[in-house]
Amino acid sequence: MTEPTAPATAATASAAAKPRRRTAREVLTALGQPKVAVMLALGFASGLPFLLIGNTLNYWLGDSHVDLAVIGFASWIGLTYSFKFIWGAVVDNVPPPLPGMGRRRGWMLVAQIVVAAGLFGMAACDPKSQLAVLVAFGVATAFAAATQDVVIDAWRIESSADTAELDLMTSAYSLGYRVSNILTGSVILFMATGLGWAASYACFAAAMIVGVVATVLAKEPVKTATAASTRARLDPMRLVDAVVGPFVAFFRTFGPVALLILLMVTTYHLCDYLRGPVINPFYVQVGLAKPLVATIRLSIGLPASMLGIAAGGLFAARFGHIPTLIVGALIQPLAVAAFAVLAWTGPDPVVFGTIMALDDFCMSFAGLALVAYISTLTSLGYTATQYALLTSALAWTGKTLKGFSGAWVKGLAAQGGDLAHAYATYFLIAAVSAGIPALLLVLALGYVNRRRQVSTALAS
Repeated sequence: MTEPTAPATAATASAAAKPRRRTAREVLTALGQPKVAVMLALGFASGLPFLLIGNTLNYWLGDSHVDLAVIGFASWIGLTYSFKFIWGAVVDNVPPPLPGMGRRRGWMLVAQIVVAAGLFGMAACDPKSQLAVLVAFGVATAFAAATQDVVIDAWRIESSADTAELDLMTSAYSLGYRVSNILTGSVILFMATGLGWAASYACFAAAMIVGVVATVLAKEPVKTATAASTRARLDPMRLVDAVVGPFVAFFRTFGPVALLILLMVTTYHLCDYLRGPVINPFYVQVGLAKPLVATIRLSIGLPASMLGIAAGGLFAARFGHIPTLIVGALIQPLAVAAFAVLAWTGPDPVVFGTIMALDDFCMSFAGLALVAYISTLTSLGYTATQYALLTSALAWTGKTLKGFSGAWVKGLAAQGGDLAHAYATYFLIAAVSAGIPALLLVLALGYVNRRRQVSTALAS
């Protein structure tokens, strides 16, 4: 007969629950893992279509003298991302049409092929005479891109051995995503100046080969197959489980705090969403030439983005996810409001460069803060659907409201008669009206988390 085990002390339990932090040497070694390199390439593929169906498309439409209100409404293409939880339920439960690659890799490859085809279709359209067809190809691309994001996010989470590796994988993903954004938001402006918008879009459609190669080289997570086989034995309830199970599991895990989490997530990037559709038409209005915008984005924006990602990752590792979210919620509105200065000064390269450095640093820091936080909230077996639920919550409000951004700017201009100052007023309103609620919700979430930690410690 074995001796009864002595009850663990609170300190012992806490030490057992807390994952060991990696040393600097271990982190550097992990950076050389093939899995991390694949994550970097998949992050690139995930970020590639985002601006091409978003802000860069708005630049193309503004350059083609499409009405500002129509440009705003065209941003609703991105609403497809708001239904990620549906695509998540599909990829979590329906076998991919390509056999032999596994659930995650199979769906990744299908989505990447459709993204490339959609971008080629957009490249073949003239915004002046074929705007409806261009938007239709954009919607198809967005649908596939959202599905690709869901599967890549699930692969990233399920391929990570522990929280420390998940943070490393998240940083690699964010780096690849940001590099892709810089290329499709900056380099494409040089290309459009020399080659035209259509040829530029075709080049980036071909660049999806990076994601295809990464998908072929990736290894299917063992956790995925285990969870999928477990659900396969529950065939009669599979449909119900696919739709309801992730929501039930999420609310069972977090209780009433789940609502606070969803509210925080849906407002966190709202000020950035509201500024998105009109920022590139704003550059055209102010008089910034495409080569200048591209040069500043590459020479200043890219390094600032890298610094923002690094700072966000280091801050999260040192102080935790909630403090990092608080800092991100403070600096995002400042970055959005700063664009009002450019409206007042005109196309000053120094002012523009300073604002771009601030904007890219702040948005990269805040973006990594949110991704790192919500990556810790999913349950095995529902990874894709629950992560998609959280990112859909992020997109619901912002992607809906931003469609009215062009009409709001035109309305402000009608009242004051000056479009440049209407932009300035709009940026300030977006920063204050969206930034303050986000900050208050993050602070509330931090307060609730501290109360729960104190209660848990007292109970043990």
